[in-house]
Parts: sequence; structure tokens; C-alpha cells
Amino acid sequence: MGKYIDLTNENFEATTKEGVSLVDFWAPWCGPCRMIAPVIEELAEAYEGKANICKVNTDEQQDLAVKFGVRSIPTIVFIKDGEKVDEMVGASSKQAFEEKLNSLI
Repeated sequence: MGKYIDLTNENFEATTKEGVSLVDFWAPWCGPCRMIAPVIEELAEAYEGKANICKVNTDEQQDLAVKFGVRSIPTIVFIKDGEKVDEMVGASSKQAFEEKLNSLI
């Protein structure tokens, strides 16, 4: 069973340097973040072995949020081989996330 990866300053680069990663910048108090949380978990299961599905708690990892210019959450950042290639701001559908992931894999 796939599970998303909790990213921190310590493991961010190692996790995202190869392949495709979806990184969900979120916070526990954010309603739209909680709304898409089940979608992120479904993606983690569906894309196990194909892409890294990750979450960054912006309350705990403010440096990463600043590094990626996150101004509102949820912000979903797509990274391929260590480079940011796209982002989506706000809650989106599972289909929208899947289309973006599939275009990068």
C-alpha cells in the first residue's frame, strides 16, 4: 500500500533529485488542504513506484515554503529530476493531478 512521503529540509533533496515528485504544501488548519488530503493519499497508492507523492507541512517547514515561493496553500509543486517544472495553487481534482503527473512520467 502506497503512502505519501513527509518531506523536511533534511530529506527533500534526496527524495526529489531523481524522477517525478508531486509535493503538496499544506497546513493542518487549512480547509482546502484537508479537502484534497484523501486525493493525495489515493495518488500515493496509484503512483507507487512511478512517482514520489509528498507533503510538506508549511507550519513546520517554513524554509521549504519560502524556497518554493509558496504564498497560499494548498500549493502543489511538480518536480522532475530535482527541478521544479510546474505548480498548481488551490484545491484541484484528482484528474487534474493525474494529468500533470502522467505528462511528466
